Amino acid sequence: MIRLASWIIASLAVTALIAWIASLSGTLTLEVAGWRMQPEIGTVIFLVIAAVIAIILVWAMVRRLLATPRILARRARERRREAGIEALSDAFIALEAGDPSRARALARDARARLPDNPAARLLEARADLAVGDMSAAREHYRTLIGHERTAMAALAGLYDQARTQNRPDAALTFARKAITLEPGARWASAAVFNDFVKRGAWAQAVAMVNDQPARTRAERAAKRRRQAVIETARAREAETTDPLAALDHALTALKLLPDFVPAALIAARIHSNRGETRKAMSLMRRIWRATGHPHAATLYANAQPGASAVERLKRVRELIDIPPATRAAAMVVARAAVDAYDWATARDALASYIAEPTEGVASLMAEIEEGETGDQGKAREWLARAVRAPRDPVWTADGIVSDEWEPVSPVTGRLDAFEWKVPVSAVAVPSSTGVRPEPVDKPELPVAAGDPGATLPLAPRQKAE
Repeated sequence: MIRLASWIIASLAVTALIAWIASLSGTLTLEVAGWRMQPEIGTVIFLVIAAVIAIILVWAMVRRLLATPRILARRARERRREAGIEALSDAFIALEAGDPSRARALARDARARLPDNPAARLLEARADLAVGDMSAAREHYRTLIGHERTAMAALAGLYDQARTQNRPDAALTFARKAITLEPGARWASAAVFNDFVKRGAWAQAVAMVNDQPARTRAERAAKRRRQAVIETARAREAETTDPLAALDHALTALKLLPDFVPAALIAARIHSNRGETRKAMSLMRRIWRATGHPHAATLYANAQPGASAVERLKRVRELIDIPPATRAAAMVVARAAVDAYDWATARDALASYIAEPTEGVASLMAEIEEGETGDQGKAREWLARAVRAPRDPVWTADGIVSDEWEPVSPVTGRLDAFEWKVPVSAVAVPSSTGVRPEPVDKPELPVAAGDPGATLPLAPRQKAE
């Protein structure tokens, strides 16, 4: 409605203007080559307007004719660009669909149509890599690495190519170059960080973690855990050579993760070896109450160097009530009682768990039967049950188990891979180096895996038999 009213008003205004011009009085005298004309003012105005319009129309036609070659060339470029983009899209789809040969052909077509588009060359390099033409892919990547826009993508491609060819040193070189160009590149940071972890360069690793931003709560929690794991690894490495430095690292880890068992065990061992029994026992008491980890209870009992088996059992009884609330607690009490030849206490501790024994419970019952009554038949029966019984929780990572926590998986090199849980893979248990694969269908009797009292050293790195 508003548009209609506006159009009517505008039409009336134009009509009024034309009528006003036509009604103007007076004439205009023109003399040209002896010709004299005296048209009216209104007529002259209309003629001038008509002449201007005619000139504009003629100039537009001439300009259109002159611009025709340029317009045709632009349209040809647009068609070529559209065809190149379509070829690039089809090449990407073909590569994702698992047809690298077709993807490479389409990428070459796209690069011919789009010579200034680096995506076409990058896609062709990816296709070459998928086909297995490593030399062609390398040449493309080396061309792309010289341009600011494509340098990171080229380095990522060269990194993937080096990993495919099993050239870890070259892959690491490309990752380091990528970090210099873009410090926030996650794949490059992960590659360099994993190299630090594998080499045990913990100072560089923790410095790299400290420099990483953490915006969300989950990211901050993950960062704290990674820092704690690295600090524990540093403490573990220095425990025998520099106990004071190791203690500092362990306490730093506990500030980050107050209930982190590996760091607490290292700190308690160092306190115990320095004669700081109260500190060791206080720390282990807190960890036991927070986690219920059997190693904490065992080290609590062994906090005083040179303590007799009876004294160790007494300390365990201070920490754990009878009957124990968990199987792990029962095994700790039973281990201490067996060492002290207190067979009744050992039986009472395990009484609630012998109906469905685990490997460790059955092994301890075999020791009790042999030690208390000398009944070799019952002892062998319990040993046979131990072989078939479910496993007890141990430090487990990537299909292997260890008698001690390790910061890095020996299989994959992954940091913080070991977890305290029941092993479910087909390999098992400890050796003098910490881990050793072993077939599950022929396990050894559980000296360390099923017996928490035997897994924890009193002195650093010395395993009790």
